[in-house]
Amino acid sequence: MDKFSAFLSFLAFVLLLKQILIVDGISDTTKDDGFMGILGAIVDNSSRIGKEESVAMQIAVEDFFNKNNQRLDLKIRNSQGDPLQAALAARSLINTDQVQAILGPQTWEEVSLVAEIGSKSHIPIMSLADATPVWATELCTFLVQASPNKLKQMEAIAAMVQRWEWHQVTIIYEDKDFSAPAVLSHLSDALQEVGAEISHYLAILPFASSSLSEELQRLKSSQFRVFVVHLSLPVAVELFEKAKIMNMMEKDYVWIIIDPFASLVHSFNASTISSMQGIVGVKSYLPENESHFQDFRYKFRQRFSSEHPEEVNHEPSIFAAEAYDLTWTVALAISKKKQGRQQIISNILQSDVDGLSGKINFTRQTIAPAHTFQIINVIGESYRELGFWSDGRGFSETIGESDTLKSSMNALGQVFWPGGIQGTPKGWSPPTSANPLKIGVPTTATFKQYVEVEQVHLGNNISFSYKGLAIDVFKATLEELPFDLLYNFFPFNGTFDALVEQIHLKNFDAAVGSISILANRYQHAEFTAPYTESGLVMIVPVRSRTREKAWLFVKPFTNAMWILIGATSIYNGFVIWLIERNHCPELKGSISNQVGTLIWLAFSTLFSLNGNKLKSNLSRITMVVWLFMALVITQTYTANLASLLTLPQLEPTVVDVFALQNSNAMVGCAGASYTSKYLEEVLHFRHNNIKNFSRADEYAPALRRREVAALFLDLPLAKVFLAENCKSFTMTGPTYKVGGFGFAFARGSQLLPSVTQAMLKVSENGTVRDLEKNMLASQKCMDMDLEDDRLSLSLNPSYFWVLFLFTGGTSSMALAIYIFRAYNSMSMSEHNVSWKLMMAVMKHWGNQRGRFSRKVSDIAQTTPTNSPNATEY
Repeated sequence: MDKFSAFLSFLAFVLLLKQILIVDGISDTTKDDGFMGILGAIVDNSSRIGKEESVAMQIAVEDFFNKNNQRLDLKIRNSQGDPLQAALAARSLINTDQVQAILGPQTWEEVSLVAEIGSKSHIPIMSLADATPVWATELCTFLVQASPNKLKQMEAIAAMVQRWEWHQVTIIYEDKDFSAPAVLSHLSDALQEVGAEISHYLAILPFASSSLSEELQRLKSSQFRVFVVHLSLPVAVELFEKAKIMNMMEKDYVWIIIDPFASLVHSFNASTISSMQGIVGVKSYLPENESHFQDFRYKFRQRFSSEHPEEVNHEPSIFAAEAYDLTWTVALAISKKKQGRQQIISNILQSDVDGLSGKINFTRQTIAPAHTFQIINVIGESYRELGFWSDGRGFSETIGESDTLKSSMNALGQVFWPGGIQGTPKGWSPPTSANPLKIGVPTTATFKQYVEVEQVHLGNNISFSYKGLAIDVFKATLEELPFDLLYNFFPFNGTFDALVEQIHLKNFDAAVGSISILANRYQHAEFTAPYTESGLVMIVPVRSRTREKAWLFVKPFTNAMWILIGATSIYNGFVIWLIERNHCPELKGSISNQVGTLIWLAFSTLFSLNGNKLKSNLSRITMVVWLFMALVITQTYTANLASLLTLPQLEPTVVDVFALQNSNAMVGCAGASYTSKYLEEVLHFRHNNIKNFSRADEYAPALRRREVAALFLDLPLAKVFLAENCKSFTMTGPTYKVGGFGFAFARGSQLLPSVTQAMLKVSENGTVRDLEKNMLASQKCMDMDLEDDRLSLSLNPSYFWVLFLFTGGTSSMALAIYIFRAYNSMSMSEHNVSWKLMMAVMKHWGNQRGRFSRKVSDIAQTTPTNSPNATEY
């Protein structure tokens, strides 16, 4: 039994010695069956990534031998994260061990030194650093970027920020990390695409514990709560441990981690995981369900647990898979017989391998970038998968060619946020008393009714008071917010454009005043909804319409009304004349006399012919209806004429912009506003014809003295000006569409949506209208719309069509009855009259036309008037 135990111990010792010799690169090379050469590797065995890479490379060499019966000696050197140690290791591998290629190192600082040594010896250097500059691969033809570029994960972060409606992001990165500039640039661009931005950059010095605490305290005192962490593993772990102690892993905080840290979450111990609860991560996608990976995973766990028992978790990460794939790819390139060093790198760059981490191929000495990432949520003792993000396809629940990917965050599972909440955090907090909102207020506003800043002297101290409509609306808006917003006003002596730029420069958090919402200002700030009407209007002096006084008496009625009155009067007069002509001798006579009598009757009967002179009932009925219509019309005319005589008859001196341009007239505007540029570039006024005013009290005198023919103001300011000067000036011409007045906030401000919503409430409930009305109440003068007065005072037939229809219908009915009765009377006496007419014609055939006419008249008059067939109506 003792001999057997001794034998087993000896066998175990031999196997262990063989394993150690293989790891150290001292394998038996006396047999050259299947031997291809020696492969070198430089890793940092003090880091988790380096440990995983070392084990994965060993497994790859063994698997390659087992599958192809081709042996490759692997010599691994530990750089301990020191660039100088990495350079010495590279020189030793090349000069002493005669390696054919070197895998690693992990950081660019190490790669830069190793690449220089490898290029001189024409040894391929396969960089596993996060990022390698393009210029480096161009200068060093034997340097290959073998670690996939993972910058696409910045777009996944931007997509999450957009979905959860955050606007400001703070990024925390390592001060001396070479990959940080590329990460910052890509994240900034991605956020801008979705309307967000990086509000703060925090550079962390490694192993500076006191500095880290101070920086976290500053972050805590700010209102922004969305943090993107790009740190190495030890620095990130320290960050979250301190953040938990400082209560920064609670409600409303958002922490997003990215590679390489996110891909190492599985390796953390329970203490570290407990300080990271609720964190969301974006890590490289690893197809763990494939059989090839499952086989690798089994081997990896056994070897890793044996070589690194101090590690609490033995699962492989993306870095182990990439190291395995790279080793296999280089082994394939070396396996081709009779190839020189130049051909080896050529074979590597022509590789097309399906690896554990995905497809392996190169373009210009750079491996294809990663396009798919996994979204994770740290909870409990590890993390859970929320879903995936793929470039060009968005978010999805699963990954696969047959899956239908959804470009929506709804495809992801429920997130467990810091503090244990399940609802989406706001990602910001209102300003506190220690850090209130800084709001700039312009002191150069031309109209003090909107904003006025006054100095208040209290002994030796000087303070400022702020009042005006803009200030009142802002305070009313804050009352509608669901939280208390602490702020301080600060005076700003400069143009409105300069004030908005101060927000972009972080000198102010917001600006309140009569600030016009303009497109060019959006590059520096964002605006709330306007709290005033929008538009640019023209103001001109008014003058009396003296040229229309002579014809003022016709203004009560329109031309159509006068024509209808005249036509109706003539028609009614004709009907009465025709019916009454046989009873009134004065209605008879020559044709010209009768026509004149008819016209006179039409316009004078209403005032001179009494009803008792009318003999026929038909004419009496016509006259009654006619008199009623005339009474209504005359009374209306009198009332309307009285109104025209008492109403001031004024008109604008200029009708439109074209009249100003054609007359080459001077126009005025506010000097510190956008209006001057608008007049020149949009309305095409000459630059020399535009006069800028610095004070509001200069407007009215300049218009009265004809220094300018017109004044262009924003509609809200025009109301104030006309409230003070409505007797002399008026608005005319069209309203040009421009932005109204709004409050400016920093781009991406988390406060902007809440403030805008509150402002809409203030507008909808009438508060803004009441404040504006109170502002103008001190001016006892109402605005006048002259054009509407001119059009509305002249009455048209639409007001009287029933009367005209009634009197016209009555007259027409009377005329029809008269004609019908006259026709029947003429039929009964037709025989006698016709015989006498015939005899008269034969007797006086040769007489002149005048004598014949008189005879016809005499015969007609000899007809007995008392005959039953000749009754008059």
